[in-house]
Amino acid sequence: MKHLSKLLVVALVFVGFNNIQAQDENNPWQISFGINAIDAYPTNDPNNSFSSTSLFDEYFNLSDHWNILPSVSYVGVSKYIGDGFSLGARGSINRIEKLGDAAADDLSHYAIDGTIKYNFLKNTTVDPFIEIGGGYTWIDQIGAGTANGGIGVNFWFSENIGLTLQTQYKHAFEDYLIRHFQHMAGVSVRFGGTDTDGDGIYDKDDACPEVAGLEAFNGCPDSDGDGIEDSKDDCPNEAGSKELNGCPDADGDGVADKDDACPNEAGLAELAGCPDADGDGVADKDDECPNEAGPAENNGCPWPDSDGDSVLDKDDQCPEVAGTVANNGCPEVTEEVQKQLNDYARTILFDTGKSSIKAESTSVMVDIIQILNEYPNAKFTVEGHTDSVGRESTNQRLSEARALSVKDFLVDKGIDEFRLSAIGYGEAKPIATNNTRAGRAQNRRVEINLVKE
Repeated sequence: MKHLSKLLVVALVFVGFNNIQAQDENNPWQISFGINAIDAYPTNDPNNSFSSTSLFDEYFNLSDHWNILPSVSYVGVSKYIGDGFSLGARGSINRIEKLGDAAADDLSHYAIDGTIKYNFLKNTTVDPFIEIGGGYTWIDQIGAGTANGGIGVNFWFSENIGLTLQTQYKHAFEDYLIRHFQHMAGVSVRFGGTDTDGDGIYDKDDACPEVAGLEAFNGCPDSDGDGIEDSKDDCPNEAGSKELNGCPDADGDGVADKDDACPNEAGLAELAGCPDADGDGVADKDDECPNEAGPAENNGCPWPDSDGDSVLDKDDQCPEVAGTVANNGCPEVTEEVQKQLNDYARTILFDTGKSSIKAESTSVMVDIIQILNEYPNAKFTVEGHTDSVGRESTNQRLSEARALSVKDFLVDKGIDEFRLSAIGYGEAKPIATNNTRAGRAQNRRVEINLVKE
C-alpha cells in the first residue's frame, strides 16, 4: 500500500504537467509543493470526538503535537474552472511520531485527496480561499476515507509564483483512523496561459495573438512608435500624427506625405499639398507662369491680347488687329470706310460690253484690297449694275458677270472667298437718270457693300 500511494502521488503530478496545454484561460493551472504537518491533538477522548473548545486548544503547539517531515512532503495540482472555483488533487506523505500527547512508533502517513477550492478575490497579491473535498488516508497499513474542509491563503510574489499557507480538518469515516488536522506551507506556481507572440499578453486577451504588441493596444503592435496601433495607422512604418491617422507630414501643410505631391513644400490640400504662388488654382509645379495668375486651360499663364484691344487672343477673331469687343476683337466697318470702299469700287473700268477689268483699274483694286484686309472677319457683297441701254436680260447677265469678275480678282489676290459674294442687279437699281450720258455713266458701276449679320 505504501508503494501504491507513492505511485499515486507521482501520477497525480505527472497528469498535472501533461495537461498544461489543455487550458483556455490565463494561467488556469496551479501546482503547489512544500511541507505538511499532521496534528492529531487531542486523541485522549475514548470516543474519538472533539468538542468545539478542545479542538483548537493547542492548535499552534508545534513542538508537542505537529508531525513534520523535513522535506517536500506534499504536491497538489488544481485547475480553475470559472467563477472563482477550481478542481484539484493533492498527494502527501509524512511520519507520525506524536499522537496528541502520546508518542507513536514512527508511523507512516500517506494521503490522496480531491479538492474543490473557492478563491474570494481575483488578481490580488493576497488571495484567500476555502477548500472542501474528500480522499483516502493511510496511517501505517490502515486506511480510511475522509471528508476534508479547510482555509488558506496565497501570497503572489509575481503573476506566476507565490507562497501558499493552508490548514484543513480531515474527518475519518472509520473509528480506527484518527481524525486530525493537516497544515501545509509551500510554493505555488500558476501556469497554462498561452502567449503565442511572446508579448506578455495572453492569447485570449490579445487582439493580435500572432504579432507581438503592446498592452495599451490589447496586444497589437505599433511598429513606428507613434502611439497609433498598426491596424489603425495608415502609415504603420513611419511615425506620424493622430490627425493624419499616423502618417508623417514633412512640410507641415496638413497633407500626409503619402498623399502629398510636393512633400517638401507646404501647399494646399486641394492641390495635393503643392503650393500655388499666384493663387490661380494651378500648382506651381504645373504652372508655366507660377508668378502670374492664369487659367488651367492655358497651363497657368494669362491669356495674351496681342493687339491690345481687350479681347483675349483665344476669343479674338482678329488677334493681330485691334478691334472692338462687340465685334469679337475685329475692327468694325464704319460708314466712312464703307463710303470710301464704294468710291473706289465705282471707278473700276471694264471693257465695253464685257466683264473684263481694264488694266488702268489695277491701282484702285489694290486700294480696295488694302481696305478689305483691315477688316479680316467682315463679309462683303460685290454688286454689279448697268444703265438701261440695251435689252434688260443682256444688262442683267452683264452685271452678274462684272460682279463675279471683281470677286474673282480679289480672291486671286488673297481675299478669302468665304468673305465675298457676287450678285448682279442689271438696270434695276439706278442711282441717276438714264436719260443723260452723265447719268448713265453713274449707273454703270460696281459696289462693294458690307454684309450686316
